[in-house]
Amino acid sequence: MKFKFFLGLLLFFNMSTVAVWACTSAIITGKLTKDGRPLMWKHRDSGAGWNHIAYFKGERFCYTGLVNSENPSDEIWTGMNEAGFAIMNTASYNLKDDEVEEMDKEGQFMKRALEVCKDMKDFEYFLDTLSRPMGVEANFGVIDAFGGAAYYETNNHTYVKMDVNDEELAPRGYLIYTNFSFHGRKDEGKGYIRYDTAEELFRQFEKEDFTAAHLFAGCSRSFRHSLLGIDLREEAFSPNRASGFCVEQDFIPRYESIASVVIQGVKPGMDPELVTLWAVLGYPPVSIALPVWVKMGEEIPALLAASAQTGKAPLGEVAVQLRDFVFSVKRGNGLKYMNWSLLYNAQGSGIMQVLQPAEEAVFALFAPYQTEWERQGLKVEEIRQLYGQATEIIKTAYKQNLGILLQE
Repeated sequence: MKFKFFLGLLLFFNMSTVAVWACTSAIITGKLTKDGRPLMWKHRDSGAGWNHIAYFKGERFCYTGLVNSENPSDEIWTGMNEAGFAIMNTASYNLKDDEVEEMDKEGQFMKRALEVCKDMKDFEYFLDTLSRPMGVEANFGVIDAFGGAAYYETNNHTYVKMDVNDEELAPRGYLIYTNFSFHGRKDEGKGYIRYDTAEELFRQFEKEDFTAAHLFAGCSRSFRHSLLGIDLREEAFSPNRASGFCVEQDFIPRYESIASVVIQGVKPGMDPELVTLWAVLGYPPVSIALPVWVKMGEEIPALLAASAQTGKAPLGEVAVQLRDFVFSVKRGNGLKYMNWSLLYNAQGSGIMQVLQPAEEAVFALFAPYQTEWERQGLKVEEIRQLYGQATEIIKTAYKQNLGILLQE
């Protein structure tokens, strides 16, 4: 299906936001990946309208990460630094045990951690010495270049470390977190259905391989629902058997989903400059992944960086517009309903379907260089050229399939 006819309609859609702070995340140790490198996955749900990738020169380390486009210099919502230290978070809603009102400092917390932390030891010192109350209620996921991998369930005054390398704690080699903490108040918090769904999906991945590509395609764009026991991609449960619309509730991708990020860490002994951040900006089912490295500094692909004209990343901006096309009913409770037929249909012409080959092509473009870079280090000029090729793949996919001209 071509969407040129509908492009004009996008101009009339309000870019409304919903003040919901939720995410789905996981840390996967190198024991489960073919190359032995760990992965951190964060599927971000937020009331922020747009986000982009930015580079910073910090007090101790330079770092690159996901920022809100409205206030890009104040917070980081997933990121990595030149020492190979990486951090992400999910909001928790069952850890707070005081009456402190000044909260929601997680983004500032992570930005500061990226500036000063080299490894898990540094991060734990950072946690121990930060002034109280910290203004956070979150599960912070961390990996470093020395094999460290853990979540820290953190509130204003205390934290509990959940070591992903502990075989008793994480016997399958990974931990998943949504919006509750295991050491928090029982049955409070949010995201239990998304957690169960991710668990089911990860059990399937164990039979294949954990990669950034699989996490995006198989989780960030999964419409499996663990409680209902359905998968919208399966014909038996497809909303296309009726009107094509369905209620969007407790899937991993949600209306509030504005990014998905996978950070591929390094094995101990590898150069930390190889740590790679793959970013899907905007509503993940209608966007495409691109990689970044701290070593590239401010040379971030134009599709992921803030545009000089709008302050928003072009790829993320288009993906948000397409999301509003899929969630086109604005009156009443309309935003609870998505037009599944626009995302996925039997003809193979859904937005998600026609863009997937382009993302696969981007991953295939970079894959042959990884082994060489692991031996000889990143080559800046090669990456510049690959950025150009990847950008053309993505722009062509949107133009030919959806009639959208992506402007850098």
